[in-house]
Amino acid sequence: MNDDEILDLYWARSERALSETADKYGNYLKAVALRILSAIEDAEESVNDTYLRAWNAIPPDRPSVLRLFLGKITRRLALNRLRERQTAKRGGGEVPAVLDELSECVPSGQNVENEILARELAETIASFVSGLPEDERRIFILRVYELMPVKEIAERLSFSESKVKTTFFRTRKKLAGVLKKEGV
Repeated sequence: MNDDEILDLYWARSERALSETADKYGNYLKAVALRILSAIEDAEESVNDTYLRAWNAIPPDRPSVLRLFLGKITRRLALNRLRERQTAKRGGGEVPAVLDELSECVPSGQNVENEILARELAETIASFVSGLPEDERRIFILRVYELMPVKEIAERLSFSESKVKTTFFRTRKKLAGVLKKEGV
C-alpha cells in the first residue's frame, strides 16, 4: 500500500491505517528507536507511541513524506525516553557520539524557549545539507538523522569506514563554517 492510500485511511479514521503503517514502516521505526535507546522494550514502546501520535496528528496534518513524519515522531519519543532514563550508557554510545561530533558546530547555549533561533538554525542546516554533494549528504543524514553507526553507514553505502569518518568530519567542518558565517 502506498503512502497516499495509508494517509487516506487516517483521514477516514480507519484503524486499518495503523496496521498498514506498522506493516510498511514498523521495522524502520524500530531501528530508529533502537539506535537511540538500545533496549528492545523501550524501542517497541516508542514505536507504539508513534502510531498513537500519528493517529492524533492525521488529520489535521497531512504529511508530504509519511516515512520522515513517522521517523521524526519516533526520534522525539525515543530521545524523550532516553532523557527520562538518564542512564550511563545512553543510546549504546551512538547518541552521545553524534551529539559530541556536532557539538563543535552547534552552540551549546541553545535553549528550548528560543523557537525562532531554533527554526533559523534548522533552516540553515537544512539548506546546508540540501547543497551537499550526494555522498556527503547521504553520510550526514544517516549519521545525524538516523543515528547510524559509522560501520553500518560504510556497509550500506559500500564505503570504507575511513571514508565515512573523513567525509563526516569534513562535512561537520563545512557546517561549522556556514553556521559561523550565519552568526549562529
